[in-house]
Amino acid sequence: MVLVVPPSLMLYHMYGGTFCRYFIASILLWRLRLHVDLLPPSFKHLQFGRFLKNGFLLLARVIAATCCVTLSASMAARLGSTPMAAFQICLQTWLACSLLADGLAFAGQAILASAFARKDYPKATATASRILQLALVLGLLLSILLGVGLRIGSRLFTSDQGVLHHIYIGIPFVCLTQPINALAFVFDGINYGASDFGYAAYSMVLVAVVSIICILTLESYGGFIGIWIALVIYMSLRMFAGFWRIGTAQGPWAYLRG
Repeated sequence: MVLVVPPSLMLYHMYGGTFCRYFIASILLWRLRLHVDLLPPSFKHLQFGRFLKNGFLLLARVIAATCCVTLSASMAARLGSTPMAAFQICLQTWLACSLLADGLAFAGQAILASAFARKDYPKATATASRILQLALVLGLLLSILLGVGLRIGSRLFTSDQGVLHHIYIGIPFVCLTQPINALAFVFDGINYGASDFGYAAYSMVLVAVVSIICILTLESYGGFIGIWIALVIYMSLRMFAGFWRIGTAQGPWAYLRG
């Protein structure tokens, strides 16, 4: 869609991205109305209370996750412009690859929500198992691709030797954490599909508190490497939180005990 936006709109008016979002949203709504009724028979059916409760939980979770990433970037900025530039290149690559796993999580979330709504627990179990397997495979493939591509393609971002040196230091962290990132994002999708919004929010807040302590502590001792170690801990805790819910058969997964 971005490719067909007039260059003048993109470069001079700065509305290209917003235009794309509204246009795509309009298409999706137009297609959706062909399959479902977008307007409820009465306002009582809108369930505003449930919407606000789950929305608040998701907002708290997003704030907690954003605080960790933002704090890590601010810690990198304290190290100087060169480490900061390298950190941002590695971080944006790290996050961009995670969006692929996020897309997989969205697909699994829709299937899981449908299965739980019909109380089709065998399908829910099979879906969760399959998307976790796919997430692991995706993470391993991304690790390999980034291990080769980022070292070769890092010069596309900069020619500064100091920045390149720090990028090469960050590459192992970016590559080796891809399976962890993929599983963490997919576990998030599984929680959402099971309507386990409360656990997703509370566990993320707890993970954020521990991760913030790690970022502040490890940055003071390890600098650039310390920040990346803290981010690895952050994503590992997110993955573990998702695994814990299913592994202990709690919440929506209590049926696994039988």
